[in-house]
Amino acid sequence: MIIAHFLRWSEQAKVSERAAAAGALARAFIQGELPFEDRCSAEAALTFLLDDPAVKVRLALAESLAMSPLAPLQIISSLASDQPEVAAIVIARSPLLSDSDLIDRVASGHATLQRVIADRPHVSMSLSAALAEVGDMEACSALLSNAGAEIASLSFRRLAERFGDNARLREALIADIRLPAECRHMLLIRLGEALRQSAFVRASIGEVHAERVTRSACLKSSLTLVGRTPQEEYPALIEHIRLRGDLTANLLIRVIAYGKVDFFGAALVALTGQGDARVRALLASGFDTGLRALFGRAGLGAPTHTAILCALKVWRAVARGKRVAGAQEVSWLMLDAVGGQNASGEVATLLKSIHLDALRANARGHALAIAAA
Repeated sequence: MIIAHFLRWSEQAKVSERAAAAGALARAFIQGELPFEDRCSAEAALTFLLDDPAVKVRLALAESLAMSPLAPLQIISSLASDQPEVAAIVIARSPLLSDSDLIDRVASGHATLQRVIADRPHVSMSLSAALAEVGDMEACSALLSNAGAEIASLSFRRLAERFGDNARLREALIADIRLPAECRHMLLIRLGEALRQSAFVRASIGEVHAERVTRSACLKSSLTLVGRTPQEEYPALIEHIRLRGDLTANLLIRVIAYGKVDFFGAALVALTGQGDARVRALLASGFDTGLRALFGRAGLGAPTHTAILCALKVWRAVARGKRVAGAQEVSWLMLDAVGGQNASGEVATLLKSIHLDALRANARGHALAIAAA
């Protein structure tokens, strides 16, 4: 009887009055204050109010019902399909909307709704995948800043592919500790390319020098990345670098000079197709003949073998506790093995550069230690 009276009254009431009444009825429904028969009538009345032409009435329904698990599902579903002003409230808060419902809203391409979904307290991997695939930049930025979002490695890769050229998203991705190593490498390369193409950089140092500087910076960044990558992620990172054509002798010589023997071994496994156990055994205790054959199979030219063997022997001694050495000493010994400071050729030039980098890094670290004392 009360509900029938309400429906007759609503036909004549003002918008503000209908909105207030709609909110009150919705709250009464979810609070369980109505007898069973009245609840059935109230649900019918709430469903009827979905057709109210005034958006304020539907907003009142959305505000009152959005967070309740007891709200009628058909009403929540209808409100979630309403105009964005109404739908956003329900989509942001309702526990009744399934991943399938939310993915459909993401696929609709409406930017506001995508951002609201990305900000939900919990975003599943499947929902994150949908956002990474078709979400706009702001939605993906919100997803990355959401501590409650579960993001799969594949989704990180799609985000890096789609937005790697955007400075803000690139920075957010690089700052995320969950980012897979191969994606981090991809973004570092994108950053280097952005710097190389910068009009300011090209005007300041010239296009040729800018290309050389950024290439060197990318190599050094790759080396830093190797040092921060868990060993179990080496194969994925190596495959990414290899497919880009960056798994070069230059990089591998830098890697071994800095003592990243495990990464060097994983790279040899990828390049030669040899088993991991065999490659590890050769690096740990193999003779020069077997190692040279392994290096040749990996595509490393003969001029590089002597320097790499020299570094390996030093790092073996370090691993056994027989000596103490770092990149500065090892790079010097590698250079000495190929002819010293007077040597010429690509390998010698590279080793001189690595040695100078190590000298600078050590000097910088020493200066900072003195300043902090």
